[in-house]
Amino acid sequence: MAESIVSLINVEKRFGSNLVVRKMNMEIQEGEFLTLLGPSGCGKTTTLRMIAGFEDATSGIIKVQGERVESKEPYQRDVNTVFQNYSLFPHMTVFDNVAYGLTIKKVPKDEIQRRVTEMLALVQLAGFEKRKPDALSGGQKQRVAIARALINNPKVLLLDEPLGALDLKLRKQMQIELKRLQKKLGITFVYVTHDQEEALTMSDRIAVMNGGVIEQLDVPMEIYDHPKTRFVAGFIGESNIFDGTVKAVEGDLLRVETPSGMLTTRGKGFQVGEEMHVSVRPEHLEYGLAPAEGFDLPAILKDFTYMGTVVKTALDLRDGQEVKFSRFEQDYGLREGEQLFLRWSPEKSVAIKKSAAAQ
Repeated sequence: MAESIVSLINVEKRFGSNLVVRKMNMEIQEGEFLTLLGPSGCGKTTTLRMIAGFEDATSGIIKVQGERVESKEPYQRDVNTVFQNYSLFPHMTVFDNVAYGLTIKKVPKDEIQRRVTEMLALVQLAGFEKRKPDALSGGQKQRVAIARALINNPKVLLLDEPLGALDLKLRKQMQIELKRLQKKLGITFVYVTHDQEEALTMSDRIAVMNGGVIEQLDVPMEIYDHPKTRFVAGFIGESNIFDGTVKAVEGDLLRVETPSGMLTTRGKGFQVGEEMHVSVRPEHLEYGLAPAEGFDLPAILKDFTYMGTVVKTALDLRDGQEVKFSRFEQDYGLREGEQLFLRWSPEKSVAIKKSAAAQ
């Protein structure tokens, strides 16, 4: 495994009496694309700003390349930051914006010319040198901001929702371009977003944050297929979550009683009488006209929603909980108001301990 280039050890941040980052421990590997993902107010941007030096940690240790940086100014750390609003100088040309850091360092003019030209070619903005920011599109401004950050050859690039102001089509295009750029340069990217799809698309690893703590830190496939907490299961993608109590354990097969009825899942380390959660993705949900073995989940078909690539079918369970299953096309044999019985392959569901605490 690559060496850690950024380390956070028991890092906490308070704003008055509000503890927004709690006992955070995280190792960011050299050359990886790591995303801090979570809802607004979970502490992800504050974490990024502490690494950058724009916020002081209340307690704990922050290291960059093995060296403690808590007492260093932002410009003394080998990291650069790209913000959502880009923070370009409106009176400067694209060339001068990108060259700004080198100019401050008094790099020779011929070297500035060479490096800026190379960087603009890298972000596909060759020929835009003389334009002002007001003459650029949102995507072009974002590329200028990235070029300005990268030209200083930082070891780590910190990106705080840099695609947030772009429309959906351009946002998806820039996701691909950013990932391509990161792979080509081999620079460590630490990326903040609240967009689950964006995180799954771009990241080598994702740190899912909630309430100032990391609930799960893993590769995208593990985050999606094997969420470790109820929050992660509900936040990443779409999931049907059942809260219940283990009634029988047969090897790794669990019979679970829920307010909606009985169900079956697979999981290890559970005991009879234990409260737990079961997560099932909409694409893994199945139905029949009678209960299947190990299942007694009657549901009333509520409606169909056409989503372009899939049709989502909504059903109401006996306790009022709504669940959804996804298919590539609508089953026209089904009618609204019809009673169905839900089931799934037990290995396609995820058993989650109620006591599963954030890491």
